[in-house]
Amino acid sequence: MADTQHDIKVLNSLIETTLDSADGYSQAAERSSSTSYRNLFQQWSAERQQIVSDLQDQVKALGGTPDTDGSTLAAGHRMFLKLRDRVTEGDASVIAEVERGEDFIKAKYETALEDDELSAASRNVVLHAYTSIKAGHDQARSLKHSFKQA
Repeated sequence: MADTQHDIKVLNSLIETTLDSADGYSQAAERSSSTSYRNLFQQWSAERQQIVSDLQDQVKALGGTPDTDGSTLAAGHRMFLKLRDRVTEGDASVIAEVERGEDFIKAKYETALEDDELSAASRNVVLHAYTSIKAGHDQARSLKHSFKQA
C-alpha cells in the first residue's frame, strides 16, 4: 500500500519546482523585448500554473496541505532566476538558460515517475503533468537547435 505522506512529499516537491518555473517564465516574459519570446514564456508560465493546480488538487485529495510557494533556495529557482536575468543578454543566452531549466524540471518529474512508492493515483497526476513538461522541454530543445542553425 502506498504511503500517503510519501505521495504528499513528492507532489509538494514537484509543486515547488513547477512554481519556480512558472514564476521564472512570468518574470522573463515581463522583461523580454521579443514579442515571440514574451508570448512563449507567458504560455509556458500559464501551463506550469495549471500543472501546479492539478498537483495541488491531488495533495488535497490525499488529505495534505499543498505547497503554495516556490523555493527561494532550490536549484530550480536559481535556474529560473538566471533565465529572467538572461533576457537582457540576448536570444542565445535566453535559449540556453531555458533549455537548462527545462532539463532540470524534466529530470525531476522523471525521478518522481520512477518512484516505486508513489501511489497509482498520484503517479497518474504526475504522468499527466510530465506530458506537458516534456512537451515544453522538447520545444525548448528545438528552439535551441533552430537558433544555432540560424
